[in-house]
Amino acid sequence: MKKAEVVFIPFPGPSHLDSTLEFAKLLTNRDKRLRITVLVMKLPYTSESDVNTKSLPTSDSLDIINLPEVSLPPNIEPTSRMMAFLEAQKSNVKQAVSNLTTTREKHGTLTAFVVDMFCTKMIDIAKEFSVPTLVFFTSGVASLGSNLHIHTLRERDNVDSNQLQQQTELAIPTFANSVPIYSLPSSMLNKEWESFFMNYAGGLKKANGIIVNSFEELESHAVQSFFSHPDLASLPVIYPAGPIINPEPKTKGTVGSDDIIKWLDDQPLSSVVFLCFGTRGTFDEDQIKEIAHAIEDSGVHFIWSLRKPKPKGVAMVAPSDYSLTELGLVLPEGFLDRTAGIGRVIGWAPQTQILAHPATGGFVSHCGWNSILESMYFGVPIATWPLFAEQQTNAFQLVHELKMAVEIVLDYRVEFNGEPNYLVTADKIERGIRNVLEKDGEVRKKVKEMSEKSRKTLLEGGSSYSHLGRLIDFIVNQI
Repeated sequence: MKKAEVVFIPFPGPSHLDSTLEFAKLLTNRDKRLRITVLVMKLPYTSESDVNTKSLPTSDSLDIINLPEVSLPPNIEPTSRMMAFLEAQKSNVKQAVSNLTTTREKHGTLTAFVVDMFCTKMIDIAKEFSVPTLVFFTSGVASLGSNLHIHTLRERDNVDSNQLQQQTELAIPTFANSVPIYSLPSSMLNKEWESFFMNYAGGLKKANGIIVNSFEELESHAVQSFFSHPDLASLPVIYPAGPIINPEPKTKGTVGSDDIIKWLDDQPLSSVVFLCFGTRGTFDEDQIKEIAHAIEDSGVHFIWSLRKPKPKGVAMVAPSDYSLTELGLVLPEGFLDRTAGIGRVIGWAPQTQILAHPATGGFVSHCGWNSILESMYFGVPIATWPLFAEQQTNAFQLVHELKMAVEIVLDYRVEFNGEPNYLVTADKIERGIRNVLEKDGEVRKKVKEMSEKSRKTLLEGGSSYSHLGRLIDFIVNQI
């Protein structure tokens, strides 16, 4: 039987790469007619992508090719960096796909590209090989709709970033409520990011279909709007095929992760609040002290993943972990001693294992989409504290559309230069921590119900199972 060869091109950031690799596994497990080759690019000045792909077993159906590294001019503007990186990788992608088509005759027919939401520049290469391109969108359907809608407003109605900023809220088809302007990503609102945004959102519209890491039961209004709203119905077809997460991550051997799980084993059911802000979430010392005061005043049991900011003025470098001495300097004096009985301050966190643990009762989160899906899957309510990208949009959706999170803040954001727009005070944080741990609250009830649905949707008869089937038919019909 001839296999359908699909080329995956993920963006090399950890959260994008992880969910893309999970999706590749999901597809090959579901249908033996598919063969997937993942082309992994490495961002200049970082080793992030190495870690994620090493643990993935390659097989007859799944292969990983690490593309050669490219270098970028040293003084390139942040707004142009990503596009320049992808442009530089095009020849490597083309070469790798050419090699596939010449050496893989016995394996299968090249049928499609699946490219990350940030990698739509690679649609040009797919066209050269005369195959369709599907975009893998690593956030939600409502967020996808807001990108497409604002692109339409810019292109069709000439609405620029200044006009957007002058409004207080905006009607977006994928949201039932009007969305406050402060809930939109900075890249939509800032003049200097206009051309980046137009390239990015315009690229989404060029695809033959968009796979979204979400599911109909979670975002029913947003999904329906894609089929019914005139502005969206003419756009590429969507396949909500999530939640694409790894529910059983293997983090054995990671420094400290076994200790944390052992500590959780000794805590009462649903009593621990977990504070974690993603792979790039960091705070300055003033903000760290406010969080510490809030934790201490609330008296709750806690695990706090506290990361050290990258040095000022250095691009593309991920946060690192504080040493014990450094922790003593950034936290209020004596904090670690006074809270030793009720909590742990750690660096990198085995997030999925912590969320899966029955002692974890609440999650103070930056509202990255993968974190939202994981917390929902494990039935842990979120207290929202968005930082950047589409996290403000996600936070608004969770609190006001889905009513499945409590609010710490919705309008906090870290600007592109790394500066936050304000200081969140300890009393506000403490209120959020107390609310998210409420045992019998409406939010907890809703999250538990959605947890059940998220576990069923990818099983036969579930909506994501059906959308995945439609997607596979589309791919296989290209042979």
